[in-house]
Amino acid sequence: MALIDLHKREIHCKIVYYGPGRCGKTTNLFYIYNAVAEKYRGKLLTIETKGDRTLFFDLLPINLGKIHGLDIRIQLYTVPGQAHYRATRKLVLKGVDGIVFVADSLRKRREKNIESLLDLRNNLKEYGLTLEEIPLVFQYNKRDLVSVNIPLLTIEELENDLNKELKAPYFEAAAVKGVGVFETLREISKRTVKYVANKYIFAKKTAKAQGGIL
Repeated sequence: MALIDLHKREIHCKIVYYGPGRCGKTTNLFYIYNAVAEKYRGKLLTIETKGDRTLFFDLLPINLGKIHGLDIRIQLYTVPGQAHYRATRKLVLKGVDGIVFVADSLRKRREKNIESLLDLRNNLKEYGLTLEEIPLVFQYNKRDLVSVNIPLLTIEELENDLNKELKAPYFEAAAVKGVGVFETLREISKRTVKYVANKYIFAKKTAKAQGGIL
């Protein structure tokens, strides 16, 4: 659930980049952080874990408008992808408003993608959320490796494995080169802001009906 800072007149929307280990989640966030002007981003925070890490920073986008007079601040998180960090992934998902699932295009990582999506679904369920209701965008990363003859899954295979029923938007990417990074961010930001705005309006109406204030 988005946090509201009435003192700063801001509403904070939390977007989590999810996916298997070494799929490119961290690469996405580093690219975004380094490409955005300092005045529009907060400090990059890193929690190091053995063989993986969790990143966080926030953005104050200039093109997403406002929600009932409140400025929008986007909070971007990654999760550690390795299997034994399930508890950490679940904790990072608390209060999530939108998700980017970064899938690894390497053919040898096919099962890891499927396992990670199931892990995401199970973790969301514990917070009373589903993949069908929360804003979701897929990013199929490492598409550039096709040029060096590394065996990759086709887009059709990735779609069939991960997105056949969800039918969420997807983007092909080469995050290390910045390809598809901002396209993914723009789409999930747009969907998340709409989702948060609808929830905020509903909460205000409910509070008003009950004689409260929001």
